Amino acid sequence: MTDYTEGGGYQYHVGTRAGDVGKYVLLPGDPKRCIKIARYFDDPVLVADSREYVTYTGTLLGEKVSVTSTGIGGPSASIALEELANCGAEVFIRVGTCGGMDLSVKGGDLVIATGAVRMEGTSREYAPIEYPAAADYEVTNALAAAAKKLKLPHHIGIVECKDSFYGQHQPEKHPVSYELLDKWQAWLRMGCLASEMESAALFIAGAYRRVKVGTVLLAIANQEREKAGLPNPQVHDTDAAIHTAVEALREMIRQKKEQVSAAEAE
Repeated sequence: MTDYTEGGGYQYHVGTRAGDVGKYVLLPGDPKRCIKIARYFDDPVLVADSREYVTYTGTLLGEKVSVTSTGIGGPSASIALEELANCGAEVFIRVGTCGGMDLSVKGGDLVIATGAVRMEGTSREYAPIEYPAAADYEVTNALAAAAKKLKLPHHIGIVECKDSFYGQHQPEKHPVSYELLDKWQAWLRMGCLASEMESAALFIAGAYRRVKVGTVLLAIANQEREKAGLPNPQVHDTDAAIHTAVEALREMIRQKKEQVSAAEAE
């Protein structure tokens, strides 16, 4: 592959070098959310700021951890994962937002994805459509345990991923409305919890790169509840999702340290 940094030694898009990031990385979409997440770390430092990618690195329980924003959508998210993996990252948690689909999902609830519908384009350039976009079991369990420990309302299951935000919210205005509307009904009938834009690409790119990927999302609102005449509160504060992701990292780091200690004692 061509080195577009011309020997600079850093990743072309995210701007990080080997050693800049920890094995554990949180991935919000919004760059402005990075500093909010970094405040949960011990001694966070800004290590890169390039395009939509902002990266801070600090520690949790003495382990180096990082946060990098991905921007919106699968293409930029997969670039972030690829380049951070090049720098040594091994575990990723997407910390984002979504729109509820299942009527049980209310604004303010968390959605922890076990897998994602690949109704987007990025993952198709990694794997045939028959290959499932599945979250890592260990990361998903850690997120579920964290949400339960924090006593936060949460749902665990499949999310739908798309490339067009307005294809979801104004499908009837699009030339391919027939497909968007029909498939939306299919996802509802299959019990999809929520709709978002990055997890499918991250799960598939992560499978290819042999890294662990999970997702926790804040449901901002639920258009299906509104259609059904049910209360549809809007919540925009992502702190619950962030707190859950950080607690999940703490538990995974704690367990890893215990495993290492047990192995050394044998």
